[in-house]
Amino acid sequence: MQENTYVGAIDQGTTGTRFIVFDHAGQPVANAYETHEQYYPEPGWVEHDPVEIWENTVAIIRRALADAGIDAAQLAAIGITNQRETTVVWDRESGMPVYDAIVWQDRRTTERIEELEREGKDEWIRERTGLEPDAYFSATKVEWLLENADPIKLQRMRPEDVRDRAEAGELCFGTVDSWLIYKLTGEHVTDVTNASRTMLFDIHDLTWDDDLLAEFDVPAAMLPEVRPSADESYYGHTDPEGFLGESIPVAGALGDQQAALFGQTCFEAGDAKNTYGTGSFMLQHTGTEAVASDNGLLTTVAFQRSGEPAQYALEGSIFVTGAAIEWLEDMTLIDDPAESEALARSVDSTDGVYVVPAFTGLGAPHWDGRARGTIVGMTRGTRREHVVRATLESIAFQTRDVAEAMVEDSGIELTSLQVDGGAVKNNFLCQLQADIVGTDIVRPEVDETTALGAAYAAGLAVGYWDSLTELRENWHIDRKFSPEETDADDRYERWRDAVERSLDWAQDGKGE
Repeated sequence: MQENTYVGAIDQGTTGTRFIVFDHAGQPVANAYETHEQYYPEPGWVEHDPVEIWENTVAIIRRALADAGIDAAQLAAIGITNQRETTVVWDRESGMPVYDAIVWQDRRTTERIEELEREGKDEWIRERTGLEPDAYFSATKVEWLLENADPIKLQRMRPEDVRDRAEAGELCFGTVDSWLIYKLTGEHVTDVTNASRTMLFDIHDLTWDDDLLAEFDVPAAMLPEVRPSADESYYGHTDPEGFLGESIPVAGALGDQQAALFGQTCFEAGDAKNTYGTGSFMLQHTGTEAVASDNGLLTTVAFQRSGEPAQYALEGSIFVTGAAIEWLEDMTLIDDPAESEALARSVDSTDGVYVVPAFTGLGAPHWDGRARGTIVGMTRGTRREHVVRATLESIAFQTRDVAEAMVEDSGIELTSLQVDGGAVKNNFLCQLQADIVGTDIVRPEVDETTALGAAYAAGLAVGYWDSLTELRENWHIDRKFSPEETDADDRYERWRDAVERSLDWAQDGKGE
């Protein structure tokens, strides 16, 4: 390893993009962030502008390097982690999107999913992909886009041209990792973890599935090549004539939740982590076995290194957690996220109030795309403090929903849960999580574990780090929270009653 070299990680998330530069000890030495616009063209629809995301990526890489006084030539590699399932289609030659990115939260294809269920195709899809059929995943998004791209909005091509050009291989489909790798290197690739979130990929054979492509009428010619998460052959190099002025290997990519699992050094079967972002995503590593779930969890690819078998995980996807705190802010119940902790602590309980933040349906283990947000148990004495506390409690309760399903599926008791993401800075929430799940909650010193996982994948590929053991030595505990509360089980039962009230509310898939 050359001295004074680093590994950079692009962390492209739902609300913004971050670039972090890590040193050999896994410590961040440069960091820049930029948000992007959220577009809601119709109820239940969520879109991003891929061009804005790319321009922000260029800007933050430049800013992070400049602020830290690091030259691009000092980067040994770049890794990418990304919001998963979010779907981009672009012109292979010009590099311009044909439509805005359809975001993982988007519910416009709920009726298509219900059609698959009526036709009895859900079990077949589950067996091939490990996924519960849902509008969350990429397959129905790209199917919709190929049929409905709006020429008035985009003024890029006529809708009838979109499918013809896709079948001719003139258009590229990918999740956001593919979009960024293409813009950085000109190569059209994805990694196994992101491919496993499309609902078009056989997670057992690690190939695109012809039957699924036929079901969703997605041309194989528009698909990216699937590569390992840490790829010793590299995905490509940055253009030395481009914005960095250097040829840097782009050698690692992981979907954001798999990246957090990797960054938390959950390398052994049974290791588990929960990431608190816009949503929360709890993953338990199951080794080289793809464990099928009987309890509404997803089976997903955890990571793969060059020349090695894929590793798998069970995942519980919770669509709204951090976004529930943003909702409190939108509703002017709090001025900023940090205020939620103080307000929650100012009352002894929620006074019987439960918030079910099913704003975009419910994910694991319920999988109800028509569930909607609900507040129950309010009285004339209910104050904003009770609603704020109940919203924080909903994050912990949803995690217990997933934890119980995970133990049932894997047969492995959960003795501790490693946590990361913005919300874990909230000590009240971490203690609440320990109480409600009934297990130790362990917070690491470096909480940007999603970016760290992408850096680790790329760094391993280029030899910046030599082994998983070396990465484990970089991991250190910031604080451990142990269970203290005694009435959590009773409150959890009432939570389950509240969830029942939220189910199957929307009648048209749009939340109306």
